[in-house]
Amino acid sequence: MATPEAQRQFTTTGWPWRPGNTFRFLHDNGAFFQAMLAAIDDAGAYVLLEMYLVTSSGITERFIAALCAARARGVRCCVLFDGFGALGLRRADRRTLLGAGVELRFFNPLRWQRHLLANLRRDHRKLLLADGRIAFVGGAGLTDQFAGPPHPPWRELMVAIEGPVVADWQRAFARTWRRCGEPLGLVDPPPGLARADGAPGRLSLSEARQHSVLASGVLRQIDAARRRAWIMSAYFVPSRRFRKALRRAARRGVDVCLLLPGPRTDHPWVRQAARRFYGKMLRSGVLIYEYQPAMLHAKMILCDDWVSVGSSNLDRWSFRWNLEANQEISDARVADAAAQLFREDFAASRAVSRRTWHRRARLDRLREHIAGALDRALDRWRGPSDGL
Repeated sequence: MATPEAQRQFTTTGWPWRPGNTFRFLHDNGAFFQAMLAAIDDAGAYVLLEMYLVTSSGITERFIAALCAARARGVRCCVLFDGFGALGLRRADRRTLLGAGVELRFFNPLRWQRHLLANLRRDHRKLLLADGRIAFVGGAGLTDQFAGPPHPPWRELMVAIEGPVVADWQRAFARTWRRCGEPLGLVDPPPGLARADGAPGRLSLSEARQHSVLASGVLRQIDAARRRAWIMSAYFVPSRRFRKALRRAARRGVDVCLLLPGPRTDHPWVRQAARRFYGKMLRSGVLIYEYQPAMLHAKMILCDDWVSVGSSNLDRWSFRWNLEANQEISDARVADAAAQLFREDFAASRAVSRRTWHRRARLDRLREHIAGALDRALDRWRGPSDGL
């Protein structure tokens, strides 16, 4: 197990950079689910799965079958679902997992007898690990909205990780597992083989109701950017501090681009709340693209050669209430691969015109005003901000 000194390092100074990792973006929904299921099928010792959104569905049945088959061949399976996000998981599916010997826990189950604000703390992370060898991190959930045909797939992104940083992902899972019951009891895996041509990476986590290392790190990268600051976010309601950082970067000549949801969104009022910020952004030189083909659910940030991909949206809810998990990468080749994904999505988006934005319909302005008022009221109700 990790030493007490190591544990204090992770909780007080953040997670260390680990060199020599391999990162592979999986941006086709069928491809990343296939890769994740293959990792479960190949596991020989243990599988660790942490998910927010889980509903009884075709893709969930495939994961349940893979986990039960793993247990049948002696693989330990530890599954952690969010108590709210998994409300759509039928009791029969829960019984199937438990009956097969899968260890199933739920983060912060809803309890109406206590202070209601406590129910807002959610585990929004999406993480799969197998044998301390491979990890998958991103924004996908176990629901057919992500699975593709016959359903229109949400635009999503996962990253497959191999190398020394995988051991840190296991430690992060173990910490959350401990919050929901007994310790995980797995010995920390030995650091994965560091490839000479591999990329440096580290974990970036947001802990509910604590100062967000993740948020602070993103702000530092935006302030330090010299060439580009590209942001892909499903729900974009940033604080004033973030908005100012983006506008400053654009004014000093950085290519600042926002890739945000178009009309296909599961939270239209969140989109309207975000759109009230467009005017100032556009006047500062920020470019804004609204994704058209499907619901944009992916989350990624690219600042020069630094990449962050994972579960966190660029909003105060993610930074102040949720458990979030992002993979940071500092490597020119990985950054180029991320930039290519952005360019493909920009091409499938509608650019918001600075010249015509002020001429948008009065009904749109009214919706933005109402959504903004609701957002401000909710932010005051959630309590004092940490400035992020």
